[in-house]
Amino acid sequence: MYKLLLSTCLWLMAMGSYASDFGKPVTWDRHSLIVDGRRICPVMGEIHYSRVPAEEWQREVHLMKEGGVTMIATYVFWNHVEEQEGIFRWDGQRNLRRFLEVCKAEEMPVVLRLGPFCHGEVRNGGIPDWIFSKGCKVRQQNPTFLYYVERLYRQIFTQVQGLQWKDGGPVVAAQFDNEYRGRGEYLMALKQMALQIGYDLPFYTRTGWPELATPVPFGEMIPLYGDYADGFWERSQQETVGSYYKAFNFKEGVKPATAMGESPSASSDGPAASSTTADNGTYPYFTCELGGGMATAYHRRPYVYTEDAYAMALVKLGSGSNLLGYYMYHGGTNPEGITTLNENQRTPATNYNDMPVKNYDFQAPIGEFGQTNPHFYALRPLHLFMHDYGQLLATMEPSFPVSQDLKKGDDKQLRWSVRSQQGSGFIFVNNYERLQQLSAKRGVRLEACGVRLPKLTIPAGAMAIFPVKIDGIRYATAQLVAKRDGKIYLMQIPGIPTTICMQNGKVLKNVKAKGTETPIHQNLYLLSQQEAEHLFLDERVHTYIYYLATCEKVREAGPLRQITIGAQKVAEAPTEADWQQAAVYRIDLPFLQEAHPIGQQLLTINYQGDCARLYADGKLIADHFQYGRPFLYGLWRLPKGCSTLELRILPLQSGAPIYLPREADPTPGESVKSVKVSPL
Repeated sequence: MYKLLLSTCLWLMAMGSYASDFGKPVTWDRHSLIVDGRRICPVMGEIHYSRVPAEEWQREVHLMKEGGVTMIATYVFWNHVEEQEGIFRWDGQRNLRRFLEVCKAEEMPVVLRLGPFCHGEVRNGGIPDWIFSKGCKVRQQNPTFLYYVERLYRQIFTQVQGLQWKDGGPVVAAQFDNEYRGRGEYLMALKQMALQIGYDLPFYTRTGWPELATPVPFGEMIPLYGDYADGFWERSQQETVGSYYKAFNFKEGVKPATAMGESPSASSDGPAASSTTADNGTYPYFTCELGGGMATAYHRRPYVYTEDAYAMALVKLGSGSNLLGYYMYHGGTNPEGITTLNENQRTPATNYNDMPVKNYDFQAPIGEFGQTNPHFYALRPLHLFMHDYGQLLATMEPSFPVSQDLKKGDDKQLRWSVRSQQGSGFIFVNNYERLQQLSAKRGVRLEACGVRLPKLTIPAGAMAIFPVKIDGIRYATAQLVAKRDGKIYLMQIPGIPTTICMQNGKVLKNVKAKGTETPIHQNLYLLSQQEAEHLFLDERVHTYIYYLATCEKVREAGPLRQITIGAQKVAEAPTEADWQQAAVYRIDLPFLQEAHPIGQQLLTINYQGDCARLYADGKLIADHFQYGRPFLYGLWRLPKGCSTLELRILPLQSGAPIYLPREADPTPGESVKSVKVSPL
């Protein structure tokens, strides 16, 4: 969980976004984006600028870049900037222009998701409360609604002007609305409105789910897709519900297993949404919401694993995707508002779930406070591969040698696919499915481009990309990661002996990883998984100072609350009155009174209970639904002079109508197990 302190290195220019391409021509075809005549396979990471303090933007965007993200996506939440009618706020962490300038300085292209509806687990999906008093239907070509949307778009343009791609700025694309199921004419009205205002971007997007009632003309908006390993929005209290298992199966034209608040039956028919084009009638297969984690709702609290994110990304790549967009890649915290800005069942619209008031950590690769989680590192070899081999990969067509139309937990065969072109390609292997015990597959014979690999045993949980006829390698049972300065880096797959057969006939058997200093053959370097995950990161040794915190219970919990069922037929989160009956603990942080700076210290609270809140000077600063991971808070965000916090915990009730994952503590009652302060 500790973030490494990383220096800026020359490799960032190669690894990072396509910085030197700002302002150059961008086109697309059925395969990929094309920048200045060169095909690219971006890694897009979602971060919501208004959910991160402005003074942290530069550090966090830089960290995303170090994770291999080459493009940023962000929502502009309407009620974050116009919570009161006619009063637009572009100050502090709502300052979109400043965020875009940070992205420009960090050489990161940006896709703006403009709304007016965004969702993002924000109150009313981002539409301000006052709109619902206007007597107009929202998300339609209603003149009253479109009047206010145009005003919003004009205000956003004041932040964007001069920072569009054509101006040498970072804004490369915009998305209109989100998860829209109505008539395509509405989306086109939004686009025409934007063009008239002055938006002039290389391409535009929409979410490819749910299916539209009437289509958008081909080429106007690239549909982008998504998949998640689980969903907090499910109504069930059972494990592994829904069709999320499909996200772990290779399949051409992969449907999103489900979209937020949508059933699988509402999903689109896949990336080829149109039948007429000068090319061959298809869009490129891109994703914008590949689950980098998952939020927790009060009634359902999924616990996601590193393997979930990695397997889904590898499967999408092996199924033909040439843009991996993670939602979320960086977690956040809801800003202060006149009212709370979280989705909940008591609001006028988009009231599917009760979400935390503040927390939007999303179990993302980079968490709410900038902490790097294990999948930040696990995904890096995949991102390096996409950057260094994207131009080659982009036109490779997917093929599926075995049936991939599998049921949940189906273990009768290995899941694998091939992407190839002109006699070379990659074999993608996935022997993992979330919360299913897939067995080792023995005697496997993989084949691509006329080359048969030796018999392999693919261990349970193994995932890999094997090169075939690439860079002088006839085949390898190690994963190709990167190519820099004439050096080729491969990653050893745990449990699979490394054999490398060169095009010249030389065979290297049972090769052991030797790291980045010693080649295994000529310009080939074989790395362990950990070495590959940290490849090109300049990691320095630091002296960390740990501080003491004390925690004392000052009030027992009152009577148990009655858990009510809300408008959407799921359990409601506690009310403010309920929190008055919580157990109360005082956390003392005496070191905060000292004159010397403490740096970035993270408060970690392990507790037993239903949910918890943290207060500073009587103000709510953080909250948490217990689901098996600790309650965190970045102490540098505390008000100046504050050294005492109040922790409130509501007891977990026996038989509560909520889904708790197997990692959560199901013991009724409440207690604090530990409180510690450690470096970020």
